[in-house]
Amino acid sequence: MAGKISMGARREVVSVVAERYRSARRAGKGRILDELCATTGWHRKHAGRALRQRETVTVLGQEAPRARRRRYGATIKDALMALWEASDRVCGKRLKVMIPTLLPPLEQHGRLKLDKTDRDLVLAISAATIDRVLGDVKVAASGGKRRRAGFYSAIRREVPIRTFNDWNSPPPGFCEVDMVAHGGTSVAGSFIQTLTMVDVATGWTECLPLVTRDGSLVVEAMKHVQSLFPWLLRGVDFDNDSAFMNDVVVPWCREQKLEVTRSRAYKKNDQAFVEQKNGAVVRRLMGYGRFDGADTARVMSRLYAAARLYINFFQPSFKLKEKRREGAKVIKRYHAPSTPYERALTHPKVPADVKQRLRGQYRTLDPVALLAEIRATQEELGNRVDRRAGKNTTLQPAQSQVPPEAVDFAKTLGATVKADDPRATHRRPKRRYKTRVRMPSKLDPHVGTIEAWLAAEPQLTAIAIVGRLSEKHPNQFGTKQHSIVQRLLKVLRRNAAEKLIAQERATTGAPGPGAVDGSGYGGPDPPTAPAVERAWKAARFNRSVEVTSSPSMAPSG
Repeated sequence: MAGKISMGARREVVSVVAERYRSARRAGKGRILDELCATTGWHRKHAGRALRQRETVTVLGQEAPRARRRRYGATIKDALMALWEASDRVCGKRLKVMIPTLLPPLEQHGRLKLDKTDRDLVLAISAATIDRVLGDVKVAASGGKRRRAGFYSAIRREVPIRTFNDWNSPPPGFCEVDMVAHGGTSVAGSFIQTLTMVDVATGWTECLPLVTRDGSLVVEAMKHVQSLFPWLLRGVDFDNDSAFMNDVVVPWCREQKLEVTRSRAYKKNDQAFVEQKNGAVVRRLMGYGRFDGADTARVMSRLYAAARLYINFFQPSFKLKEKRREGAKVIKRYHAPSTPYERALTHPKVPADVKQRLRGQYRTLDPVALLAEIRATQEELGNRVDRRAGKNTTLQPAQSQVPPEAVDFAKTLGATVKADDPRATHRRPKRRYKTRVRMPSKLDPHVGTIEAWLAAEPQLTAIAIVGRLSEKHPNQFGTKQHSIVQRLLKVLRRNAAEKLIAQERATTGAPGPGAVDGSGYGGPDPPTAPAVERAWKAARFNRSVEVTSSPSMAPSG
């Protein structure tokens, strides 16, 4: 009915209602808006805007916009700037609470002077208004750059959270997803990431290498993983990584009818299934070295292709059955160890044709041949890590690497085990440090000279000191003595710092009352103080403020 009213009729209705809307109170204006929306079919915002336009005063045929009176002027802004600086630049919500505490000391010491009207406005201002008034000040203080919210925060808020206790024995197809970084001891630059997906019900694990962290690569990897899992995927549980929480991965998962959830921030136990496989599978296979490049990713793909069959069909694992707490003790009970393949065969929700296909695939697998392929690819990946470290190792292309015969490899099993013999992709074991008796150093006769140089120029480096020593004694010192000079500098500077701290303790007396511990403060105590003491101090503080605020006692300047 409202949609059939013409535009001219709507203008007539607005012109009639505008006078009544102008003279009505707040509640009456709300009823008038409801009636106008029901009559014209307008949105409430548009109806209010149309009525306010009719309220404008016309002068000589021109509409003059209604000006809004400013409540907080330049004086209030200057006072807020002083309070904001005195609070060490806290946010508006915290500054709102601090104003009653900061304002009396600033006025008492003459750093802020406000009349009663402005003082009441400062005390009554809201946190949102504080942020709005100080908006341009904060931008200027931060170097002209406004802090922006994270791009992925909105997408992250849309994804529901799922904790470890929220799974409740799901059917096969619900996976936890995580990424493992192969950056070695540094996360600088680009390096390979392993995408790990673990089925919660059976423990079936799939791993794929990603050359870089990118949402589109994650989508392509998940498409490939869908063809590797024996059953259809039903849901994925991510962490809060921006490689997952973006406008590429989450919409794609929802298009595929996958239930998308995420864990809580900094709560790794919410993804306990995939975190366990990150250590027991990925780190056990790859170690902690740094891997990068497309060629290395191809070798890792061969490694994971063999490892997925070996782990899912032949490697049993434990699964938690129940957990309860008795006092301070947590008691856990586990199912008997079984492989993901065996769990899939016994699960009632896995279709019969999937079980039949898994049995046929199991009969064609040779665990020794799979293990031989794993060891061969680990050896090649280990050679890549050794070459980066500067060791002389031969590296063959990934395409020409031929796995050893299973029979020959089986003969070597159990015959070449040595102490401290890790796999090629793992870190080399560190040798125990052997303490040695300090021998006389050639720097001993020159310690006094070096101390004098440091006293004159504290910023001297070991290279500069070695250069000076080599000029005086060219036959004794050179670039090889750089390390021993560095160790000497470390000892000398530590000794100088200890002497400086001891001198400060000896020369610095006990602080006066109120300088550090606040015992000289006579102002009102917080609400947590005892009532009698709080009332006594408040009365004493009010008397002192009256005395200092008199015209004769007002601070000058």
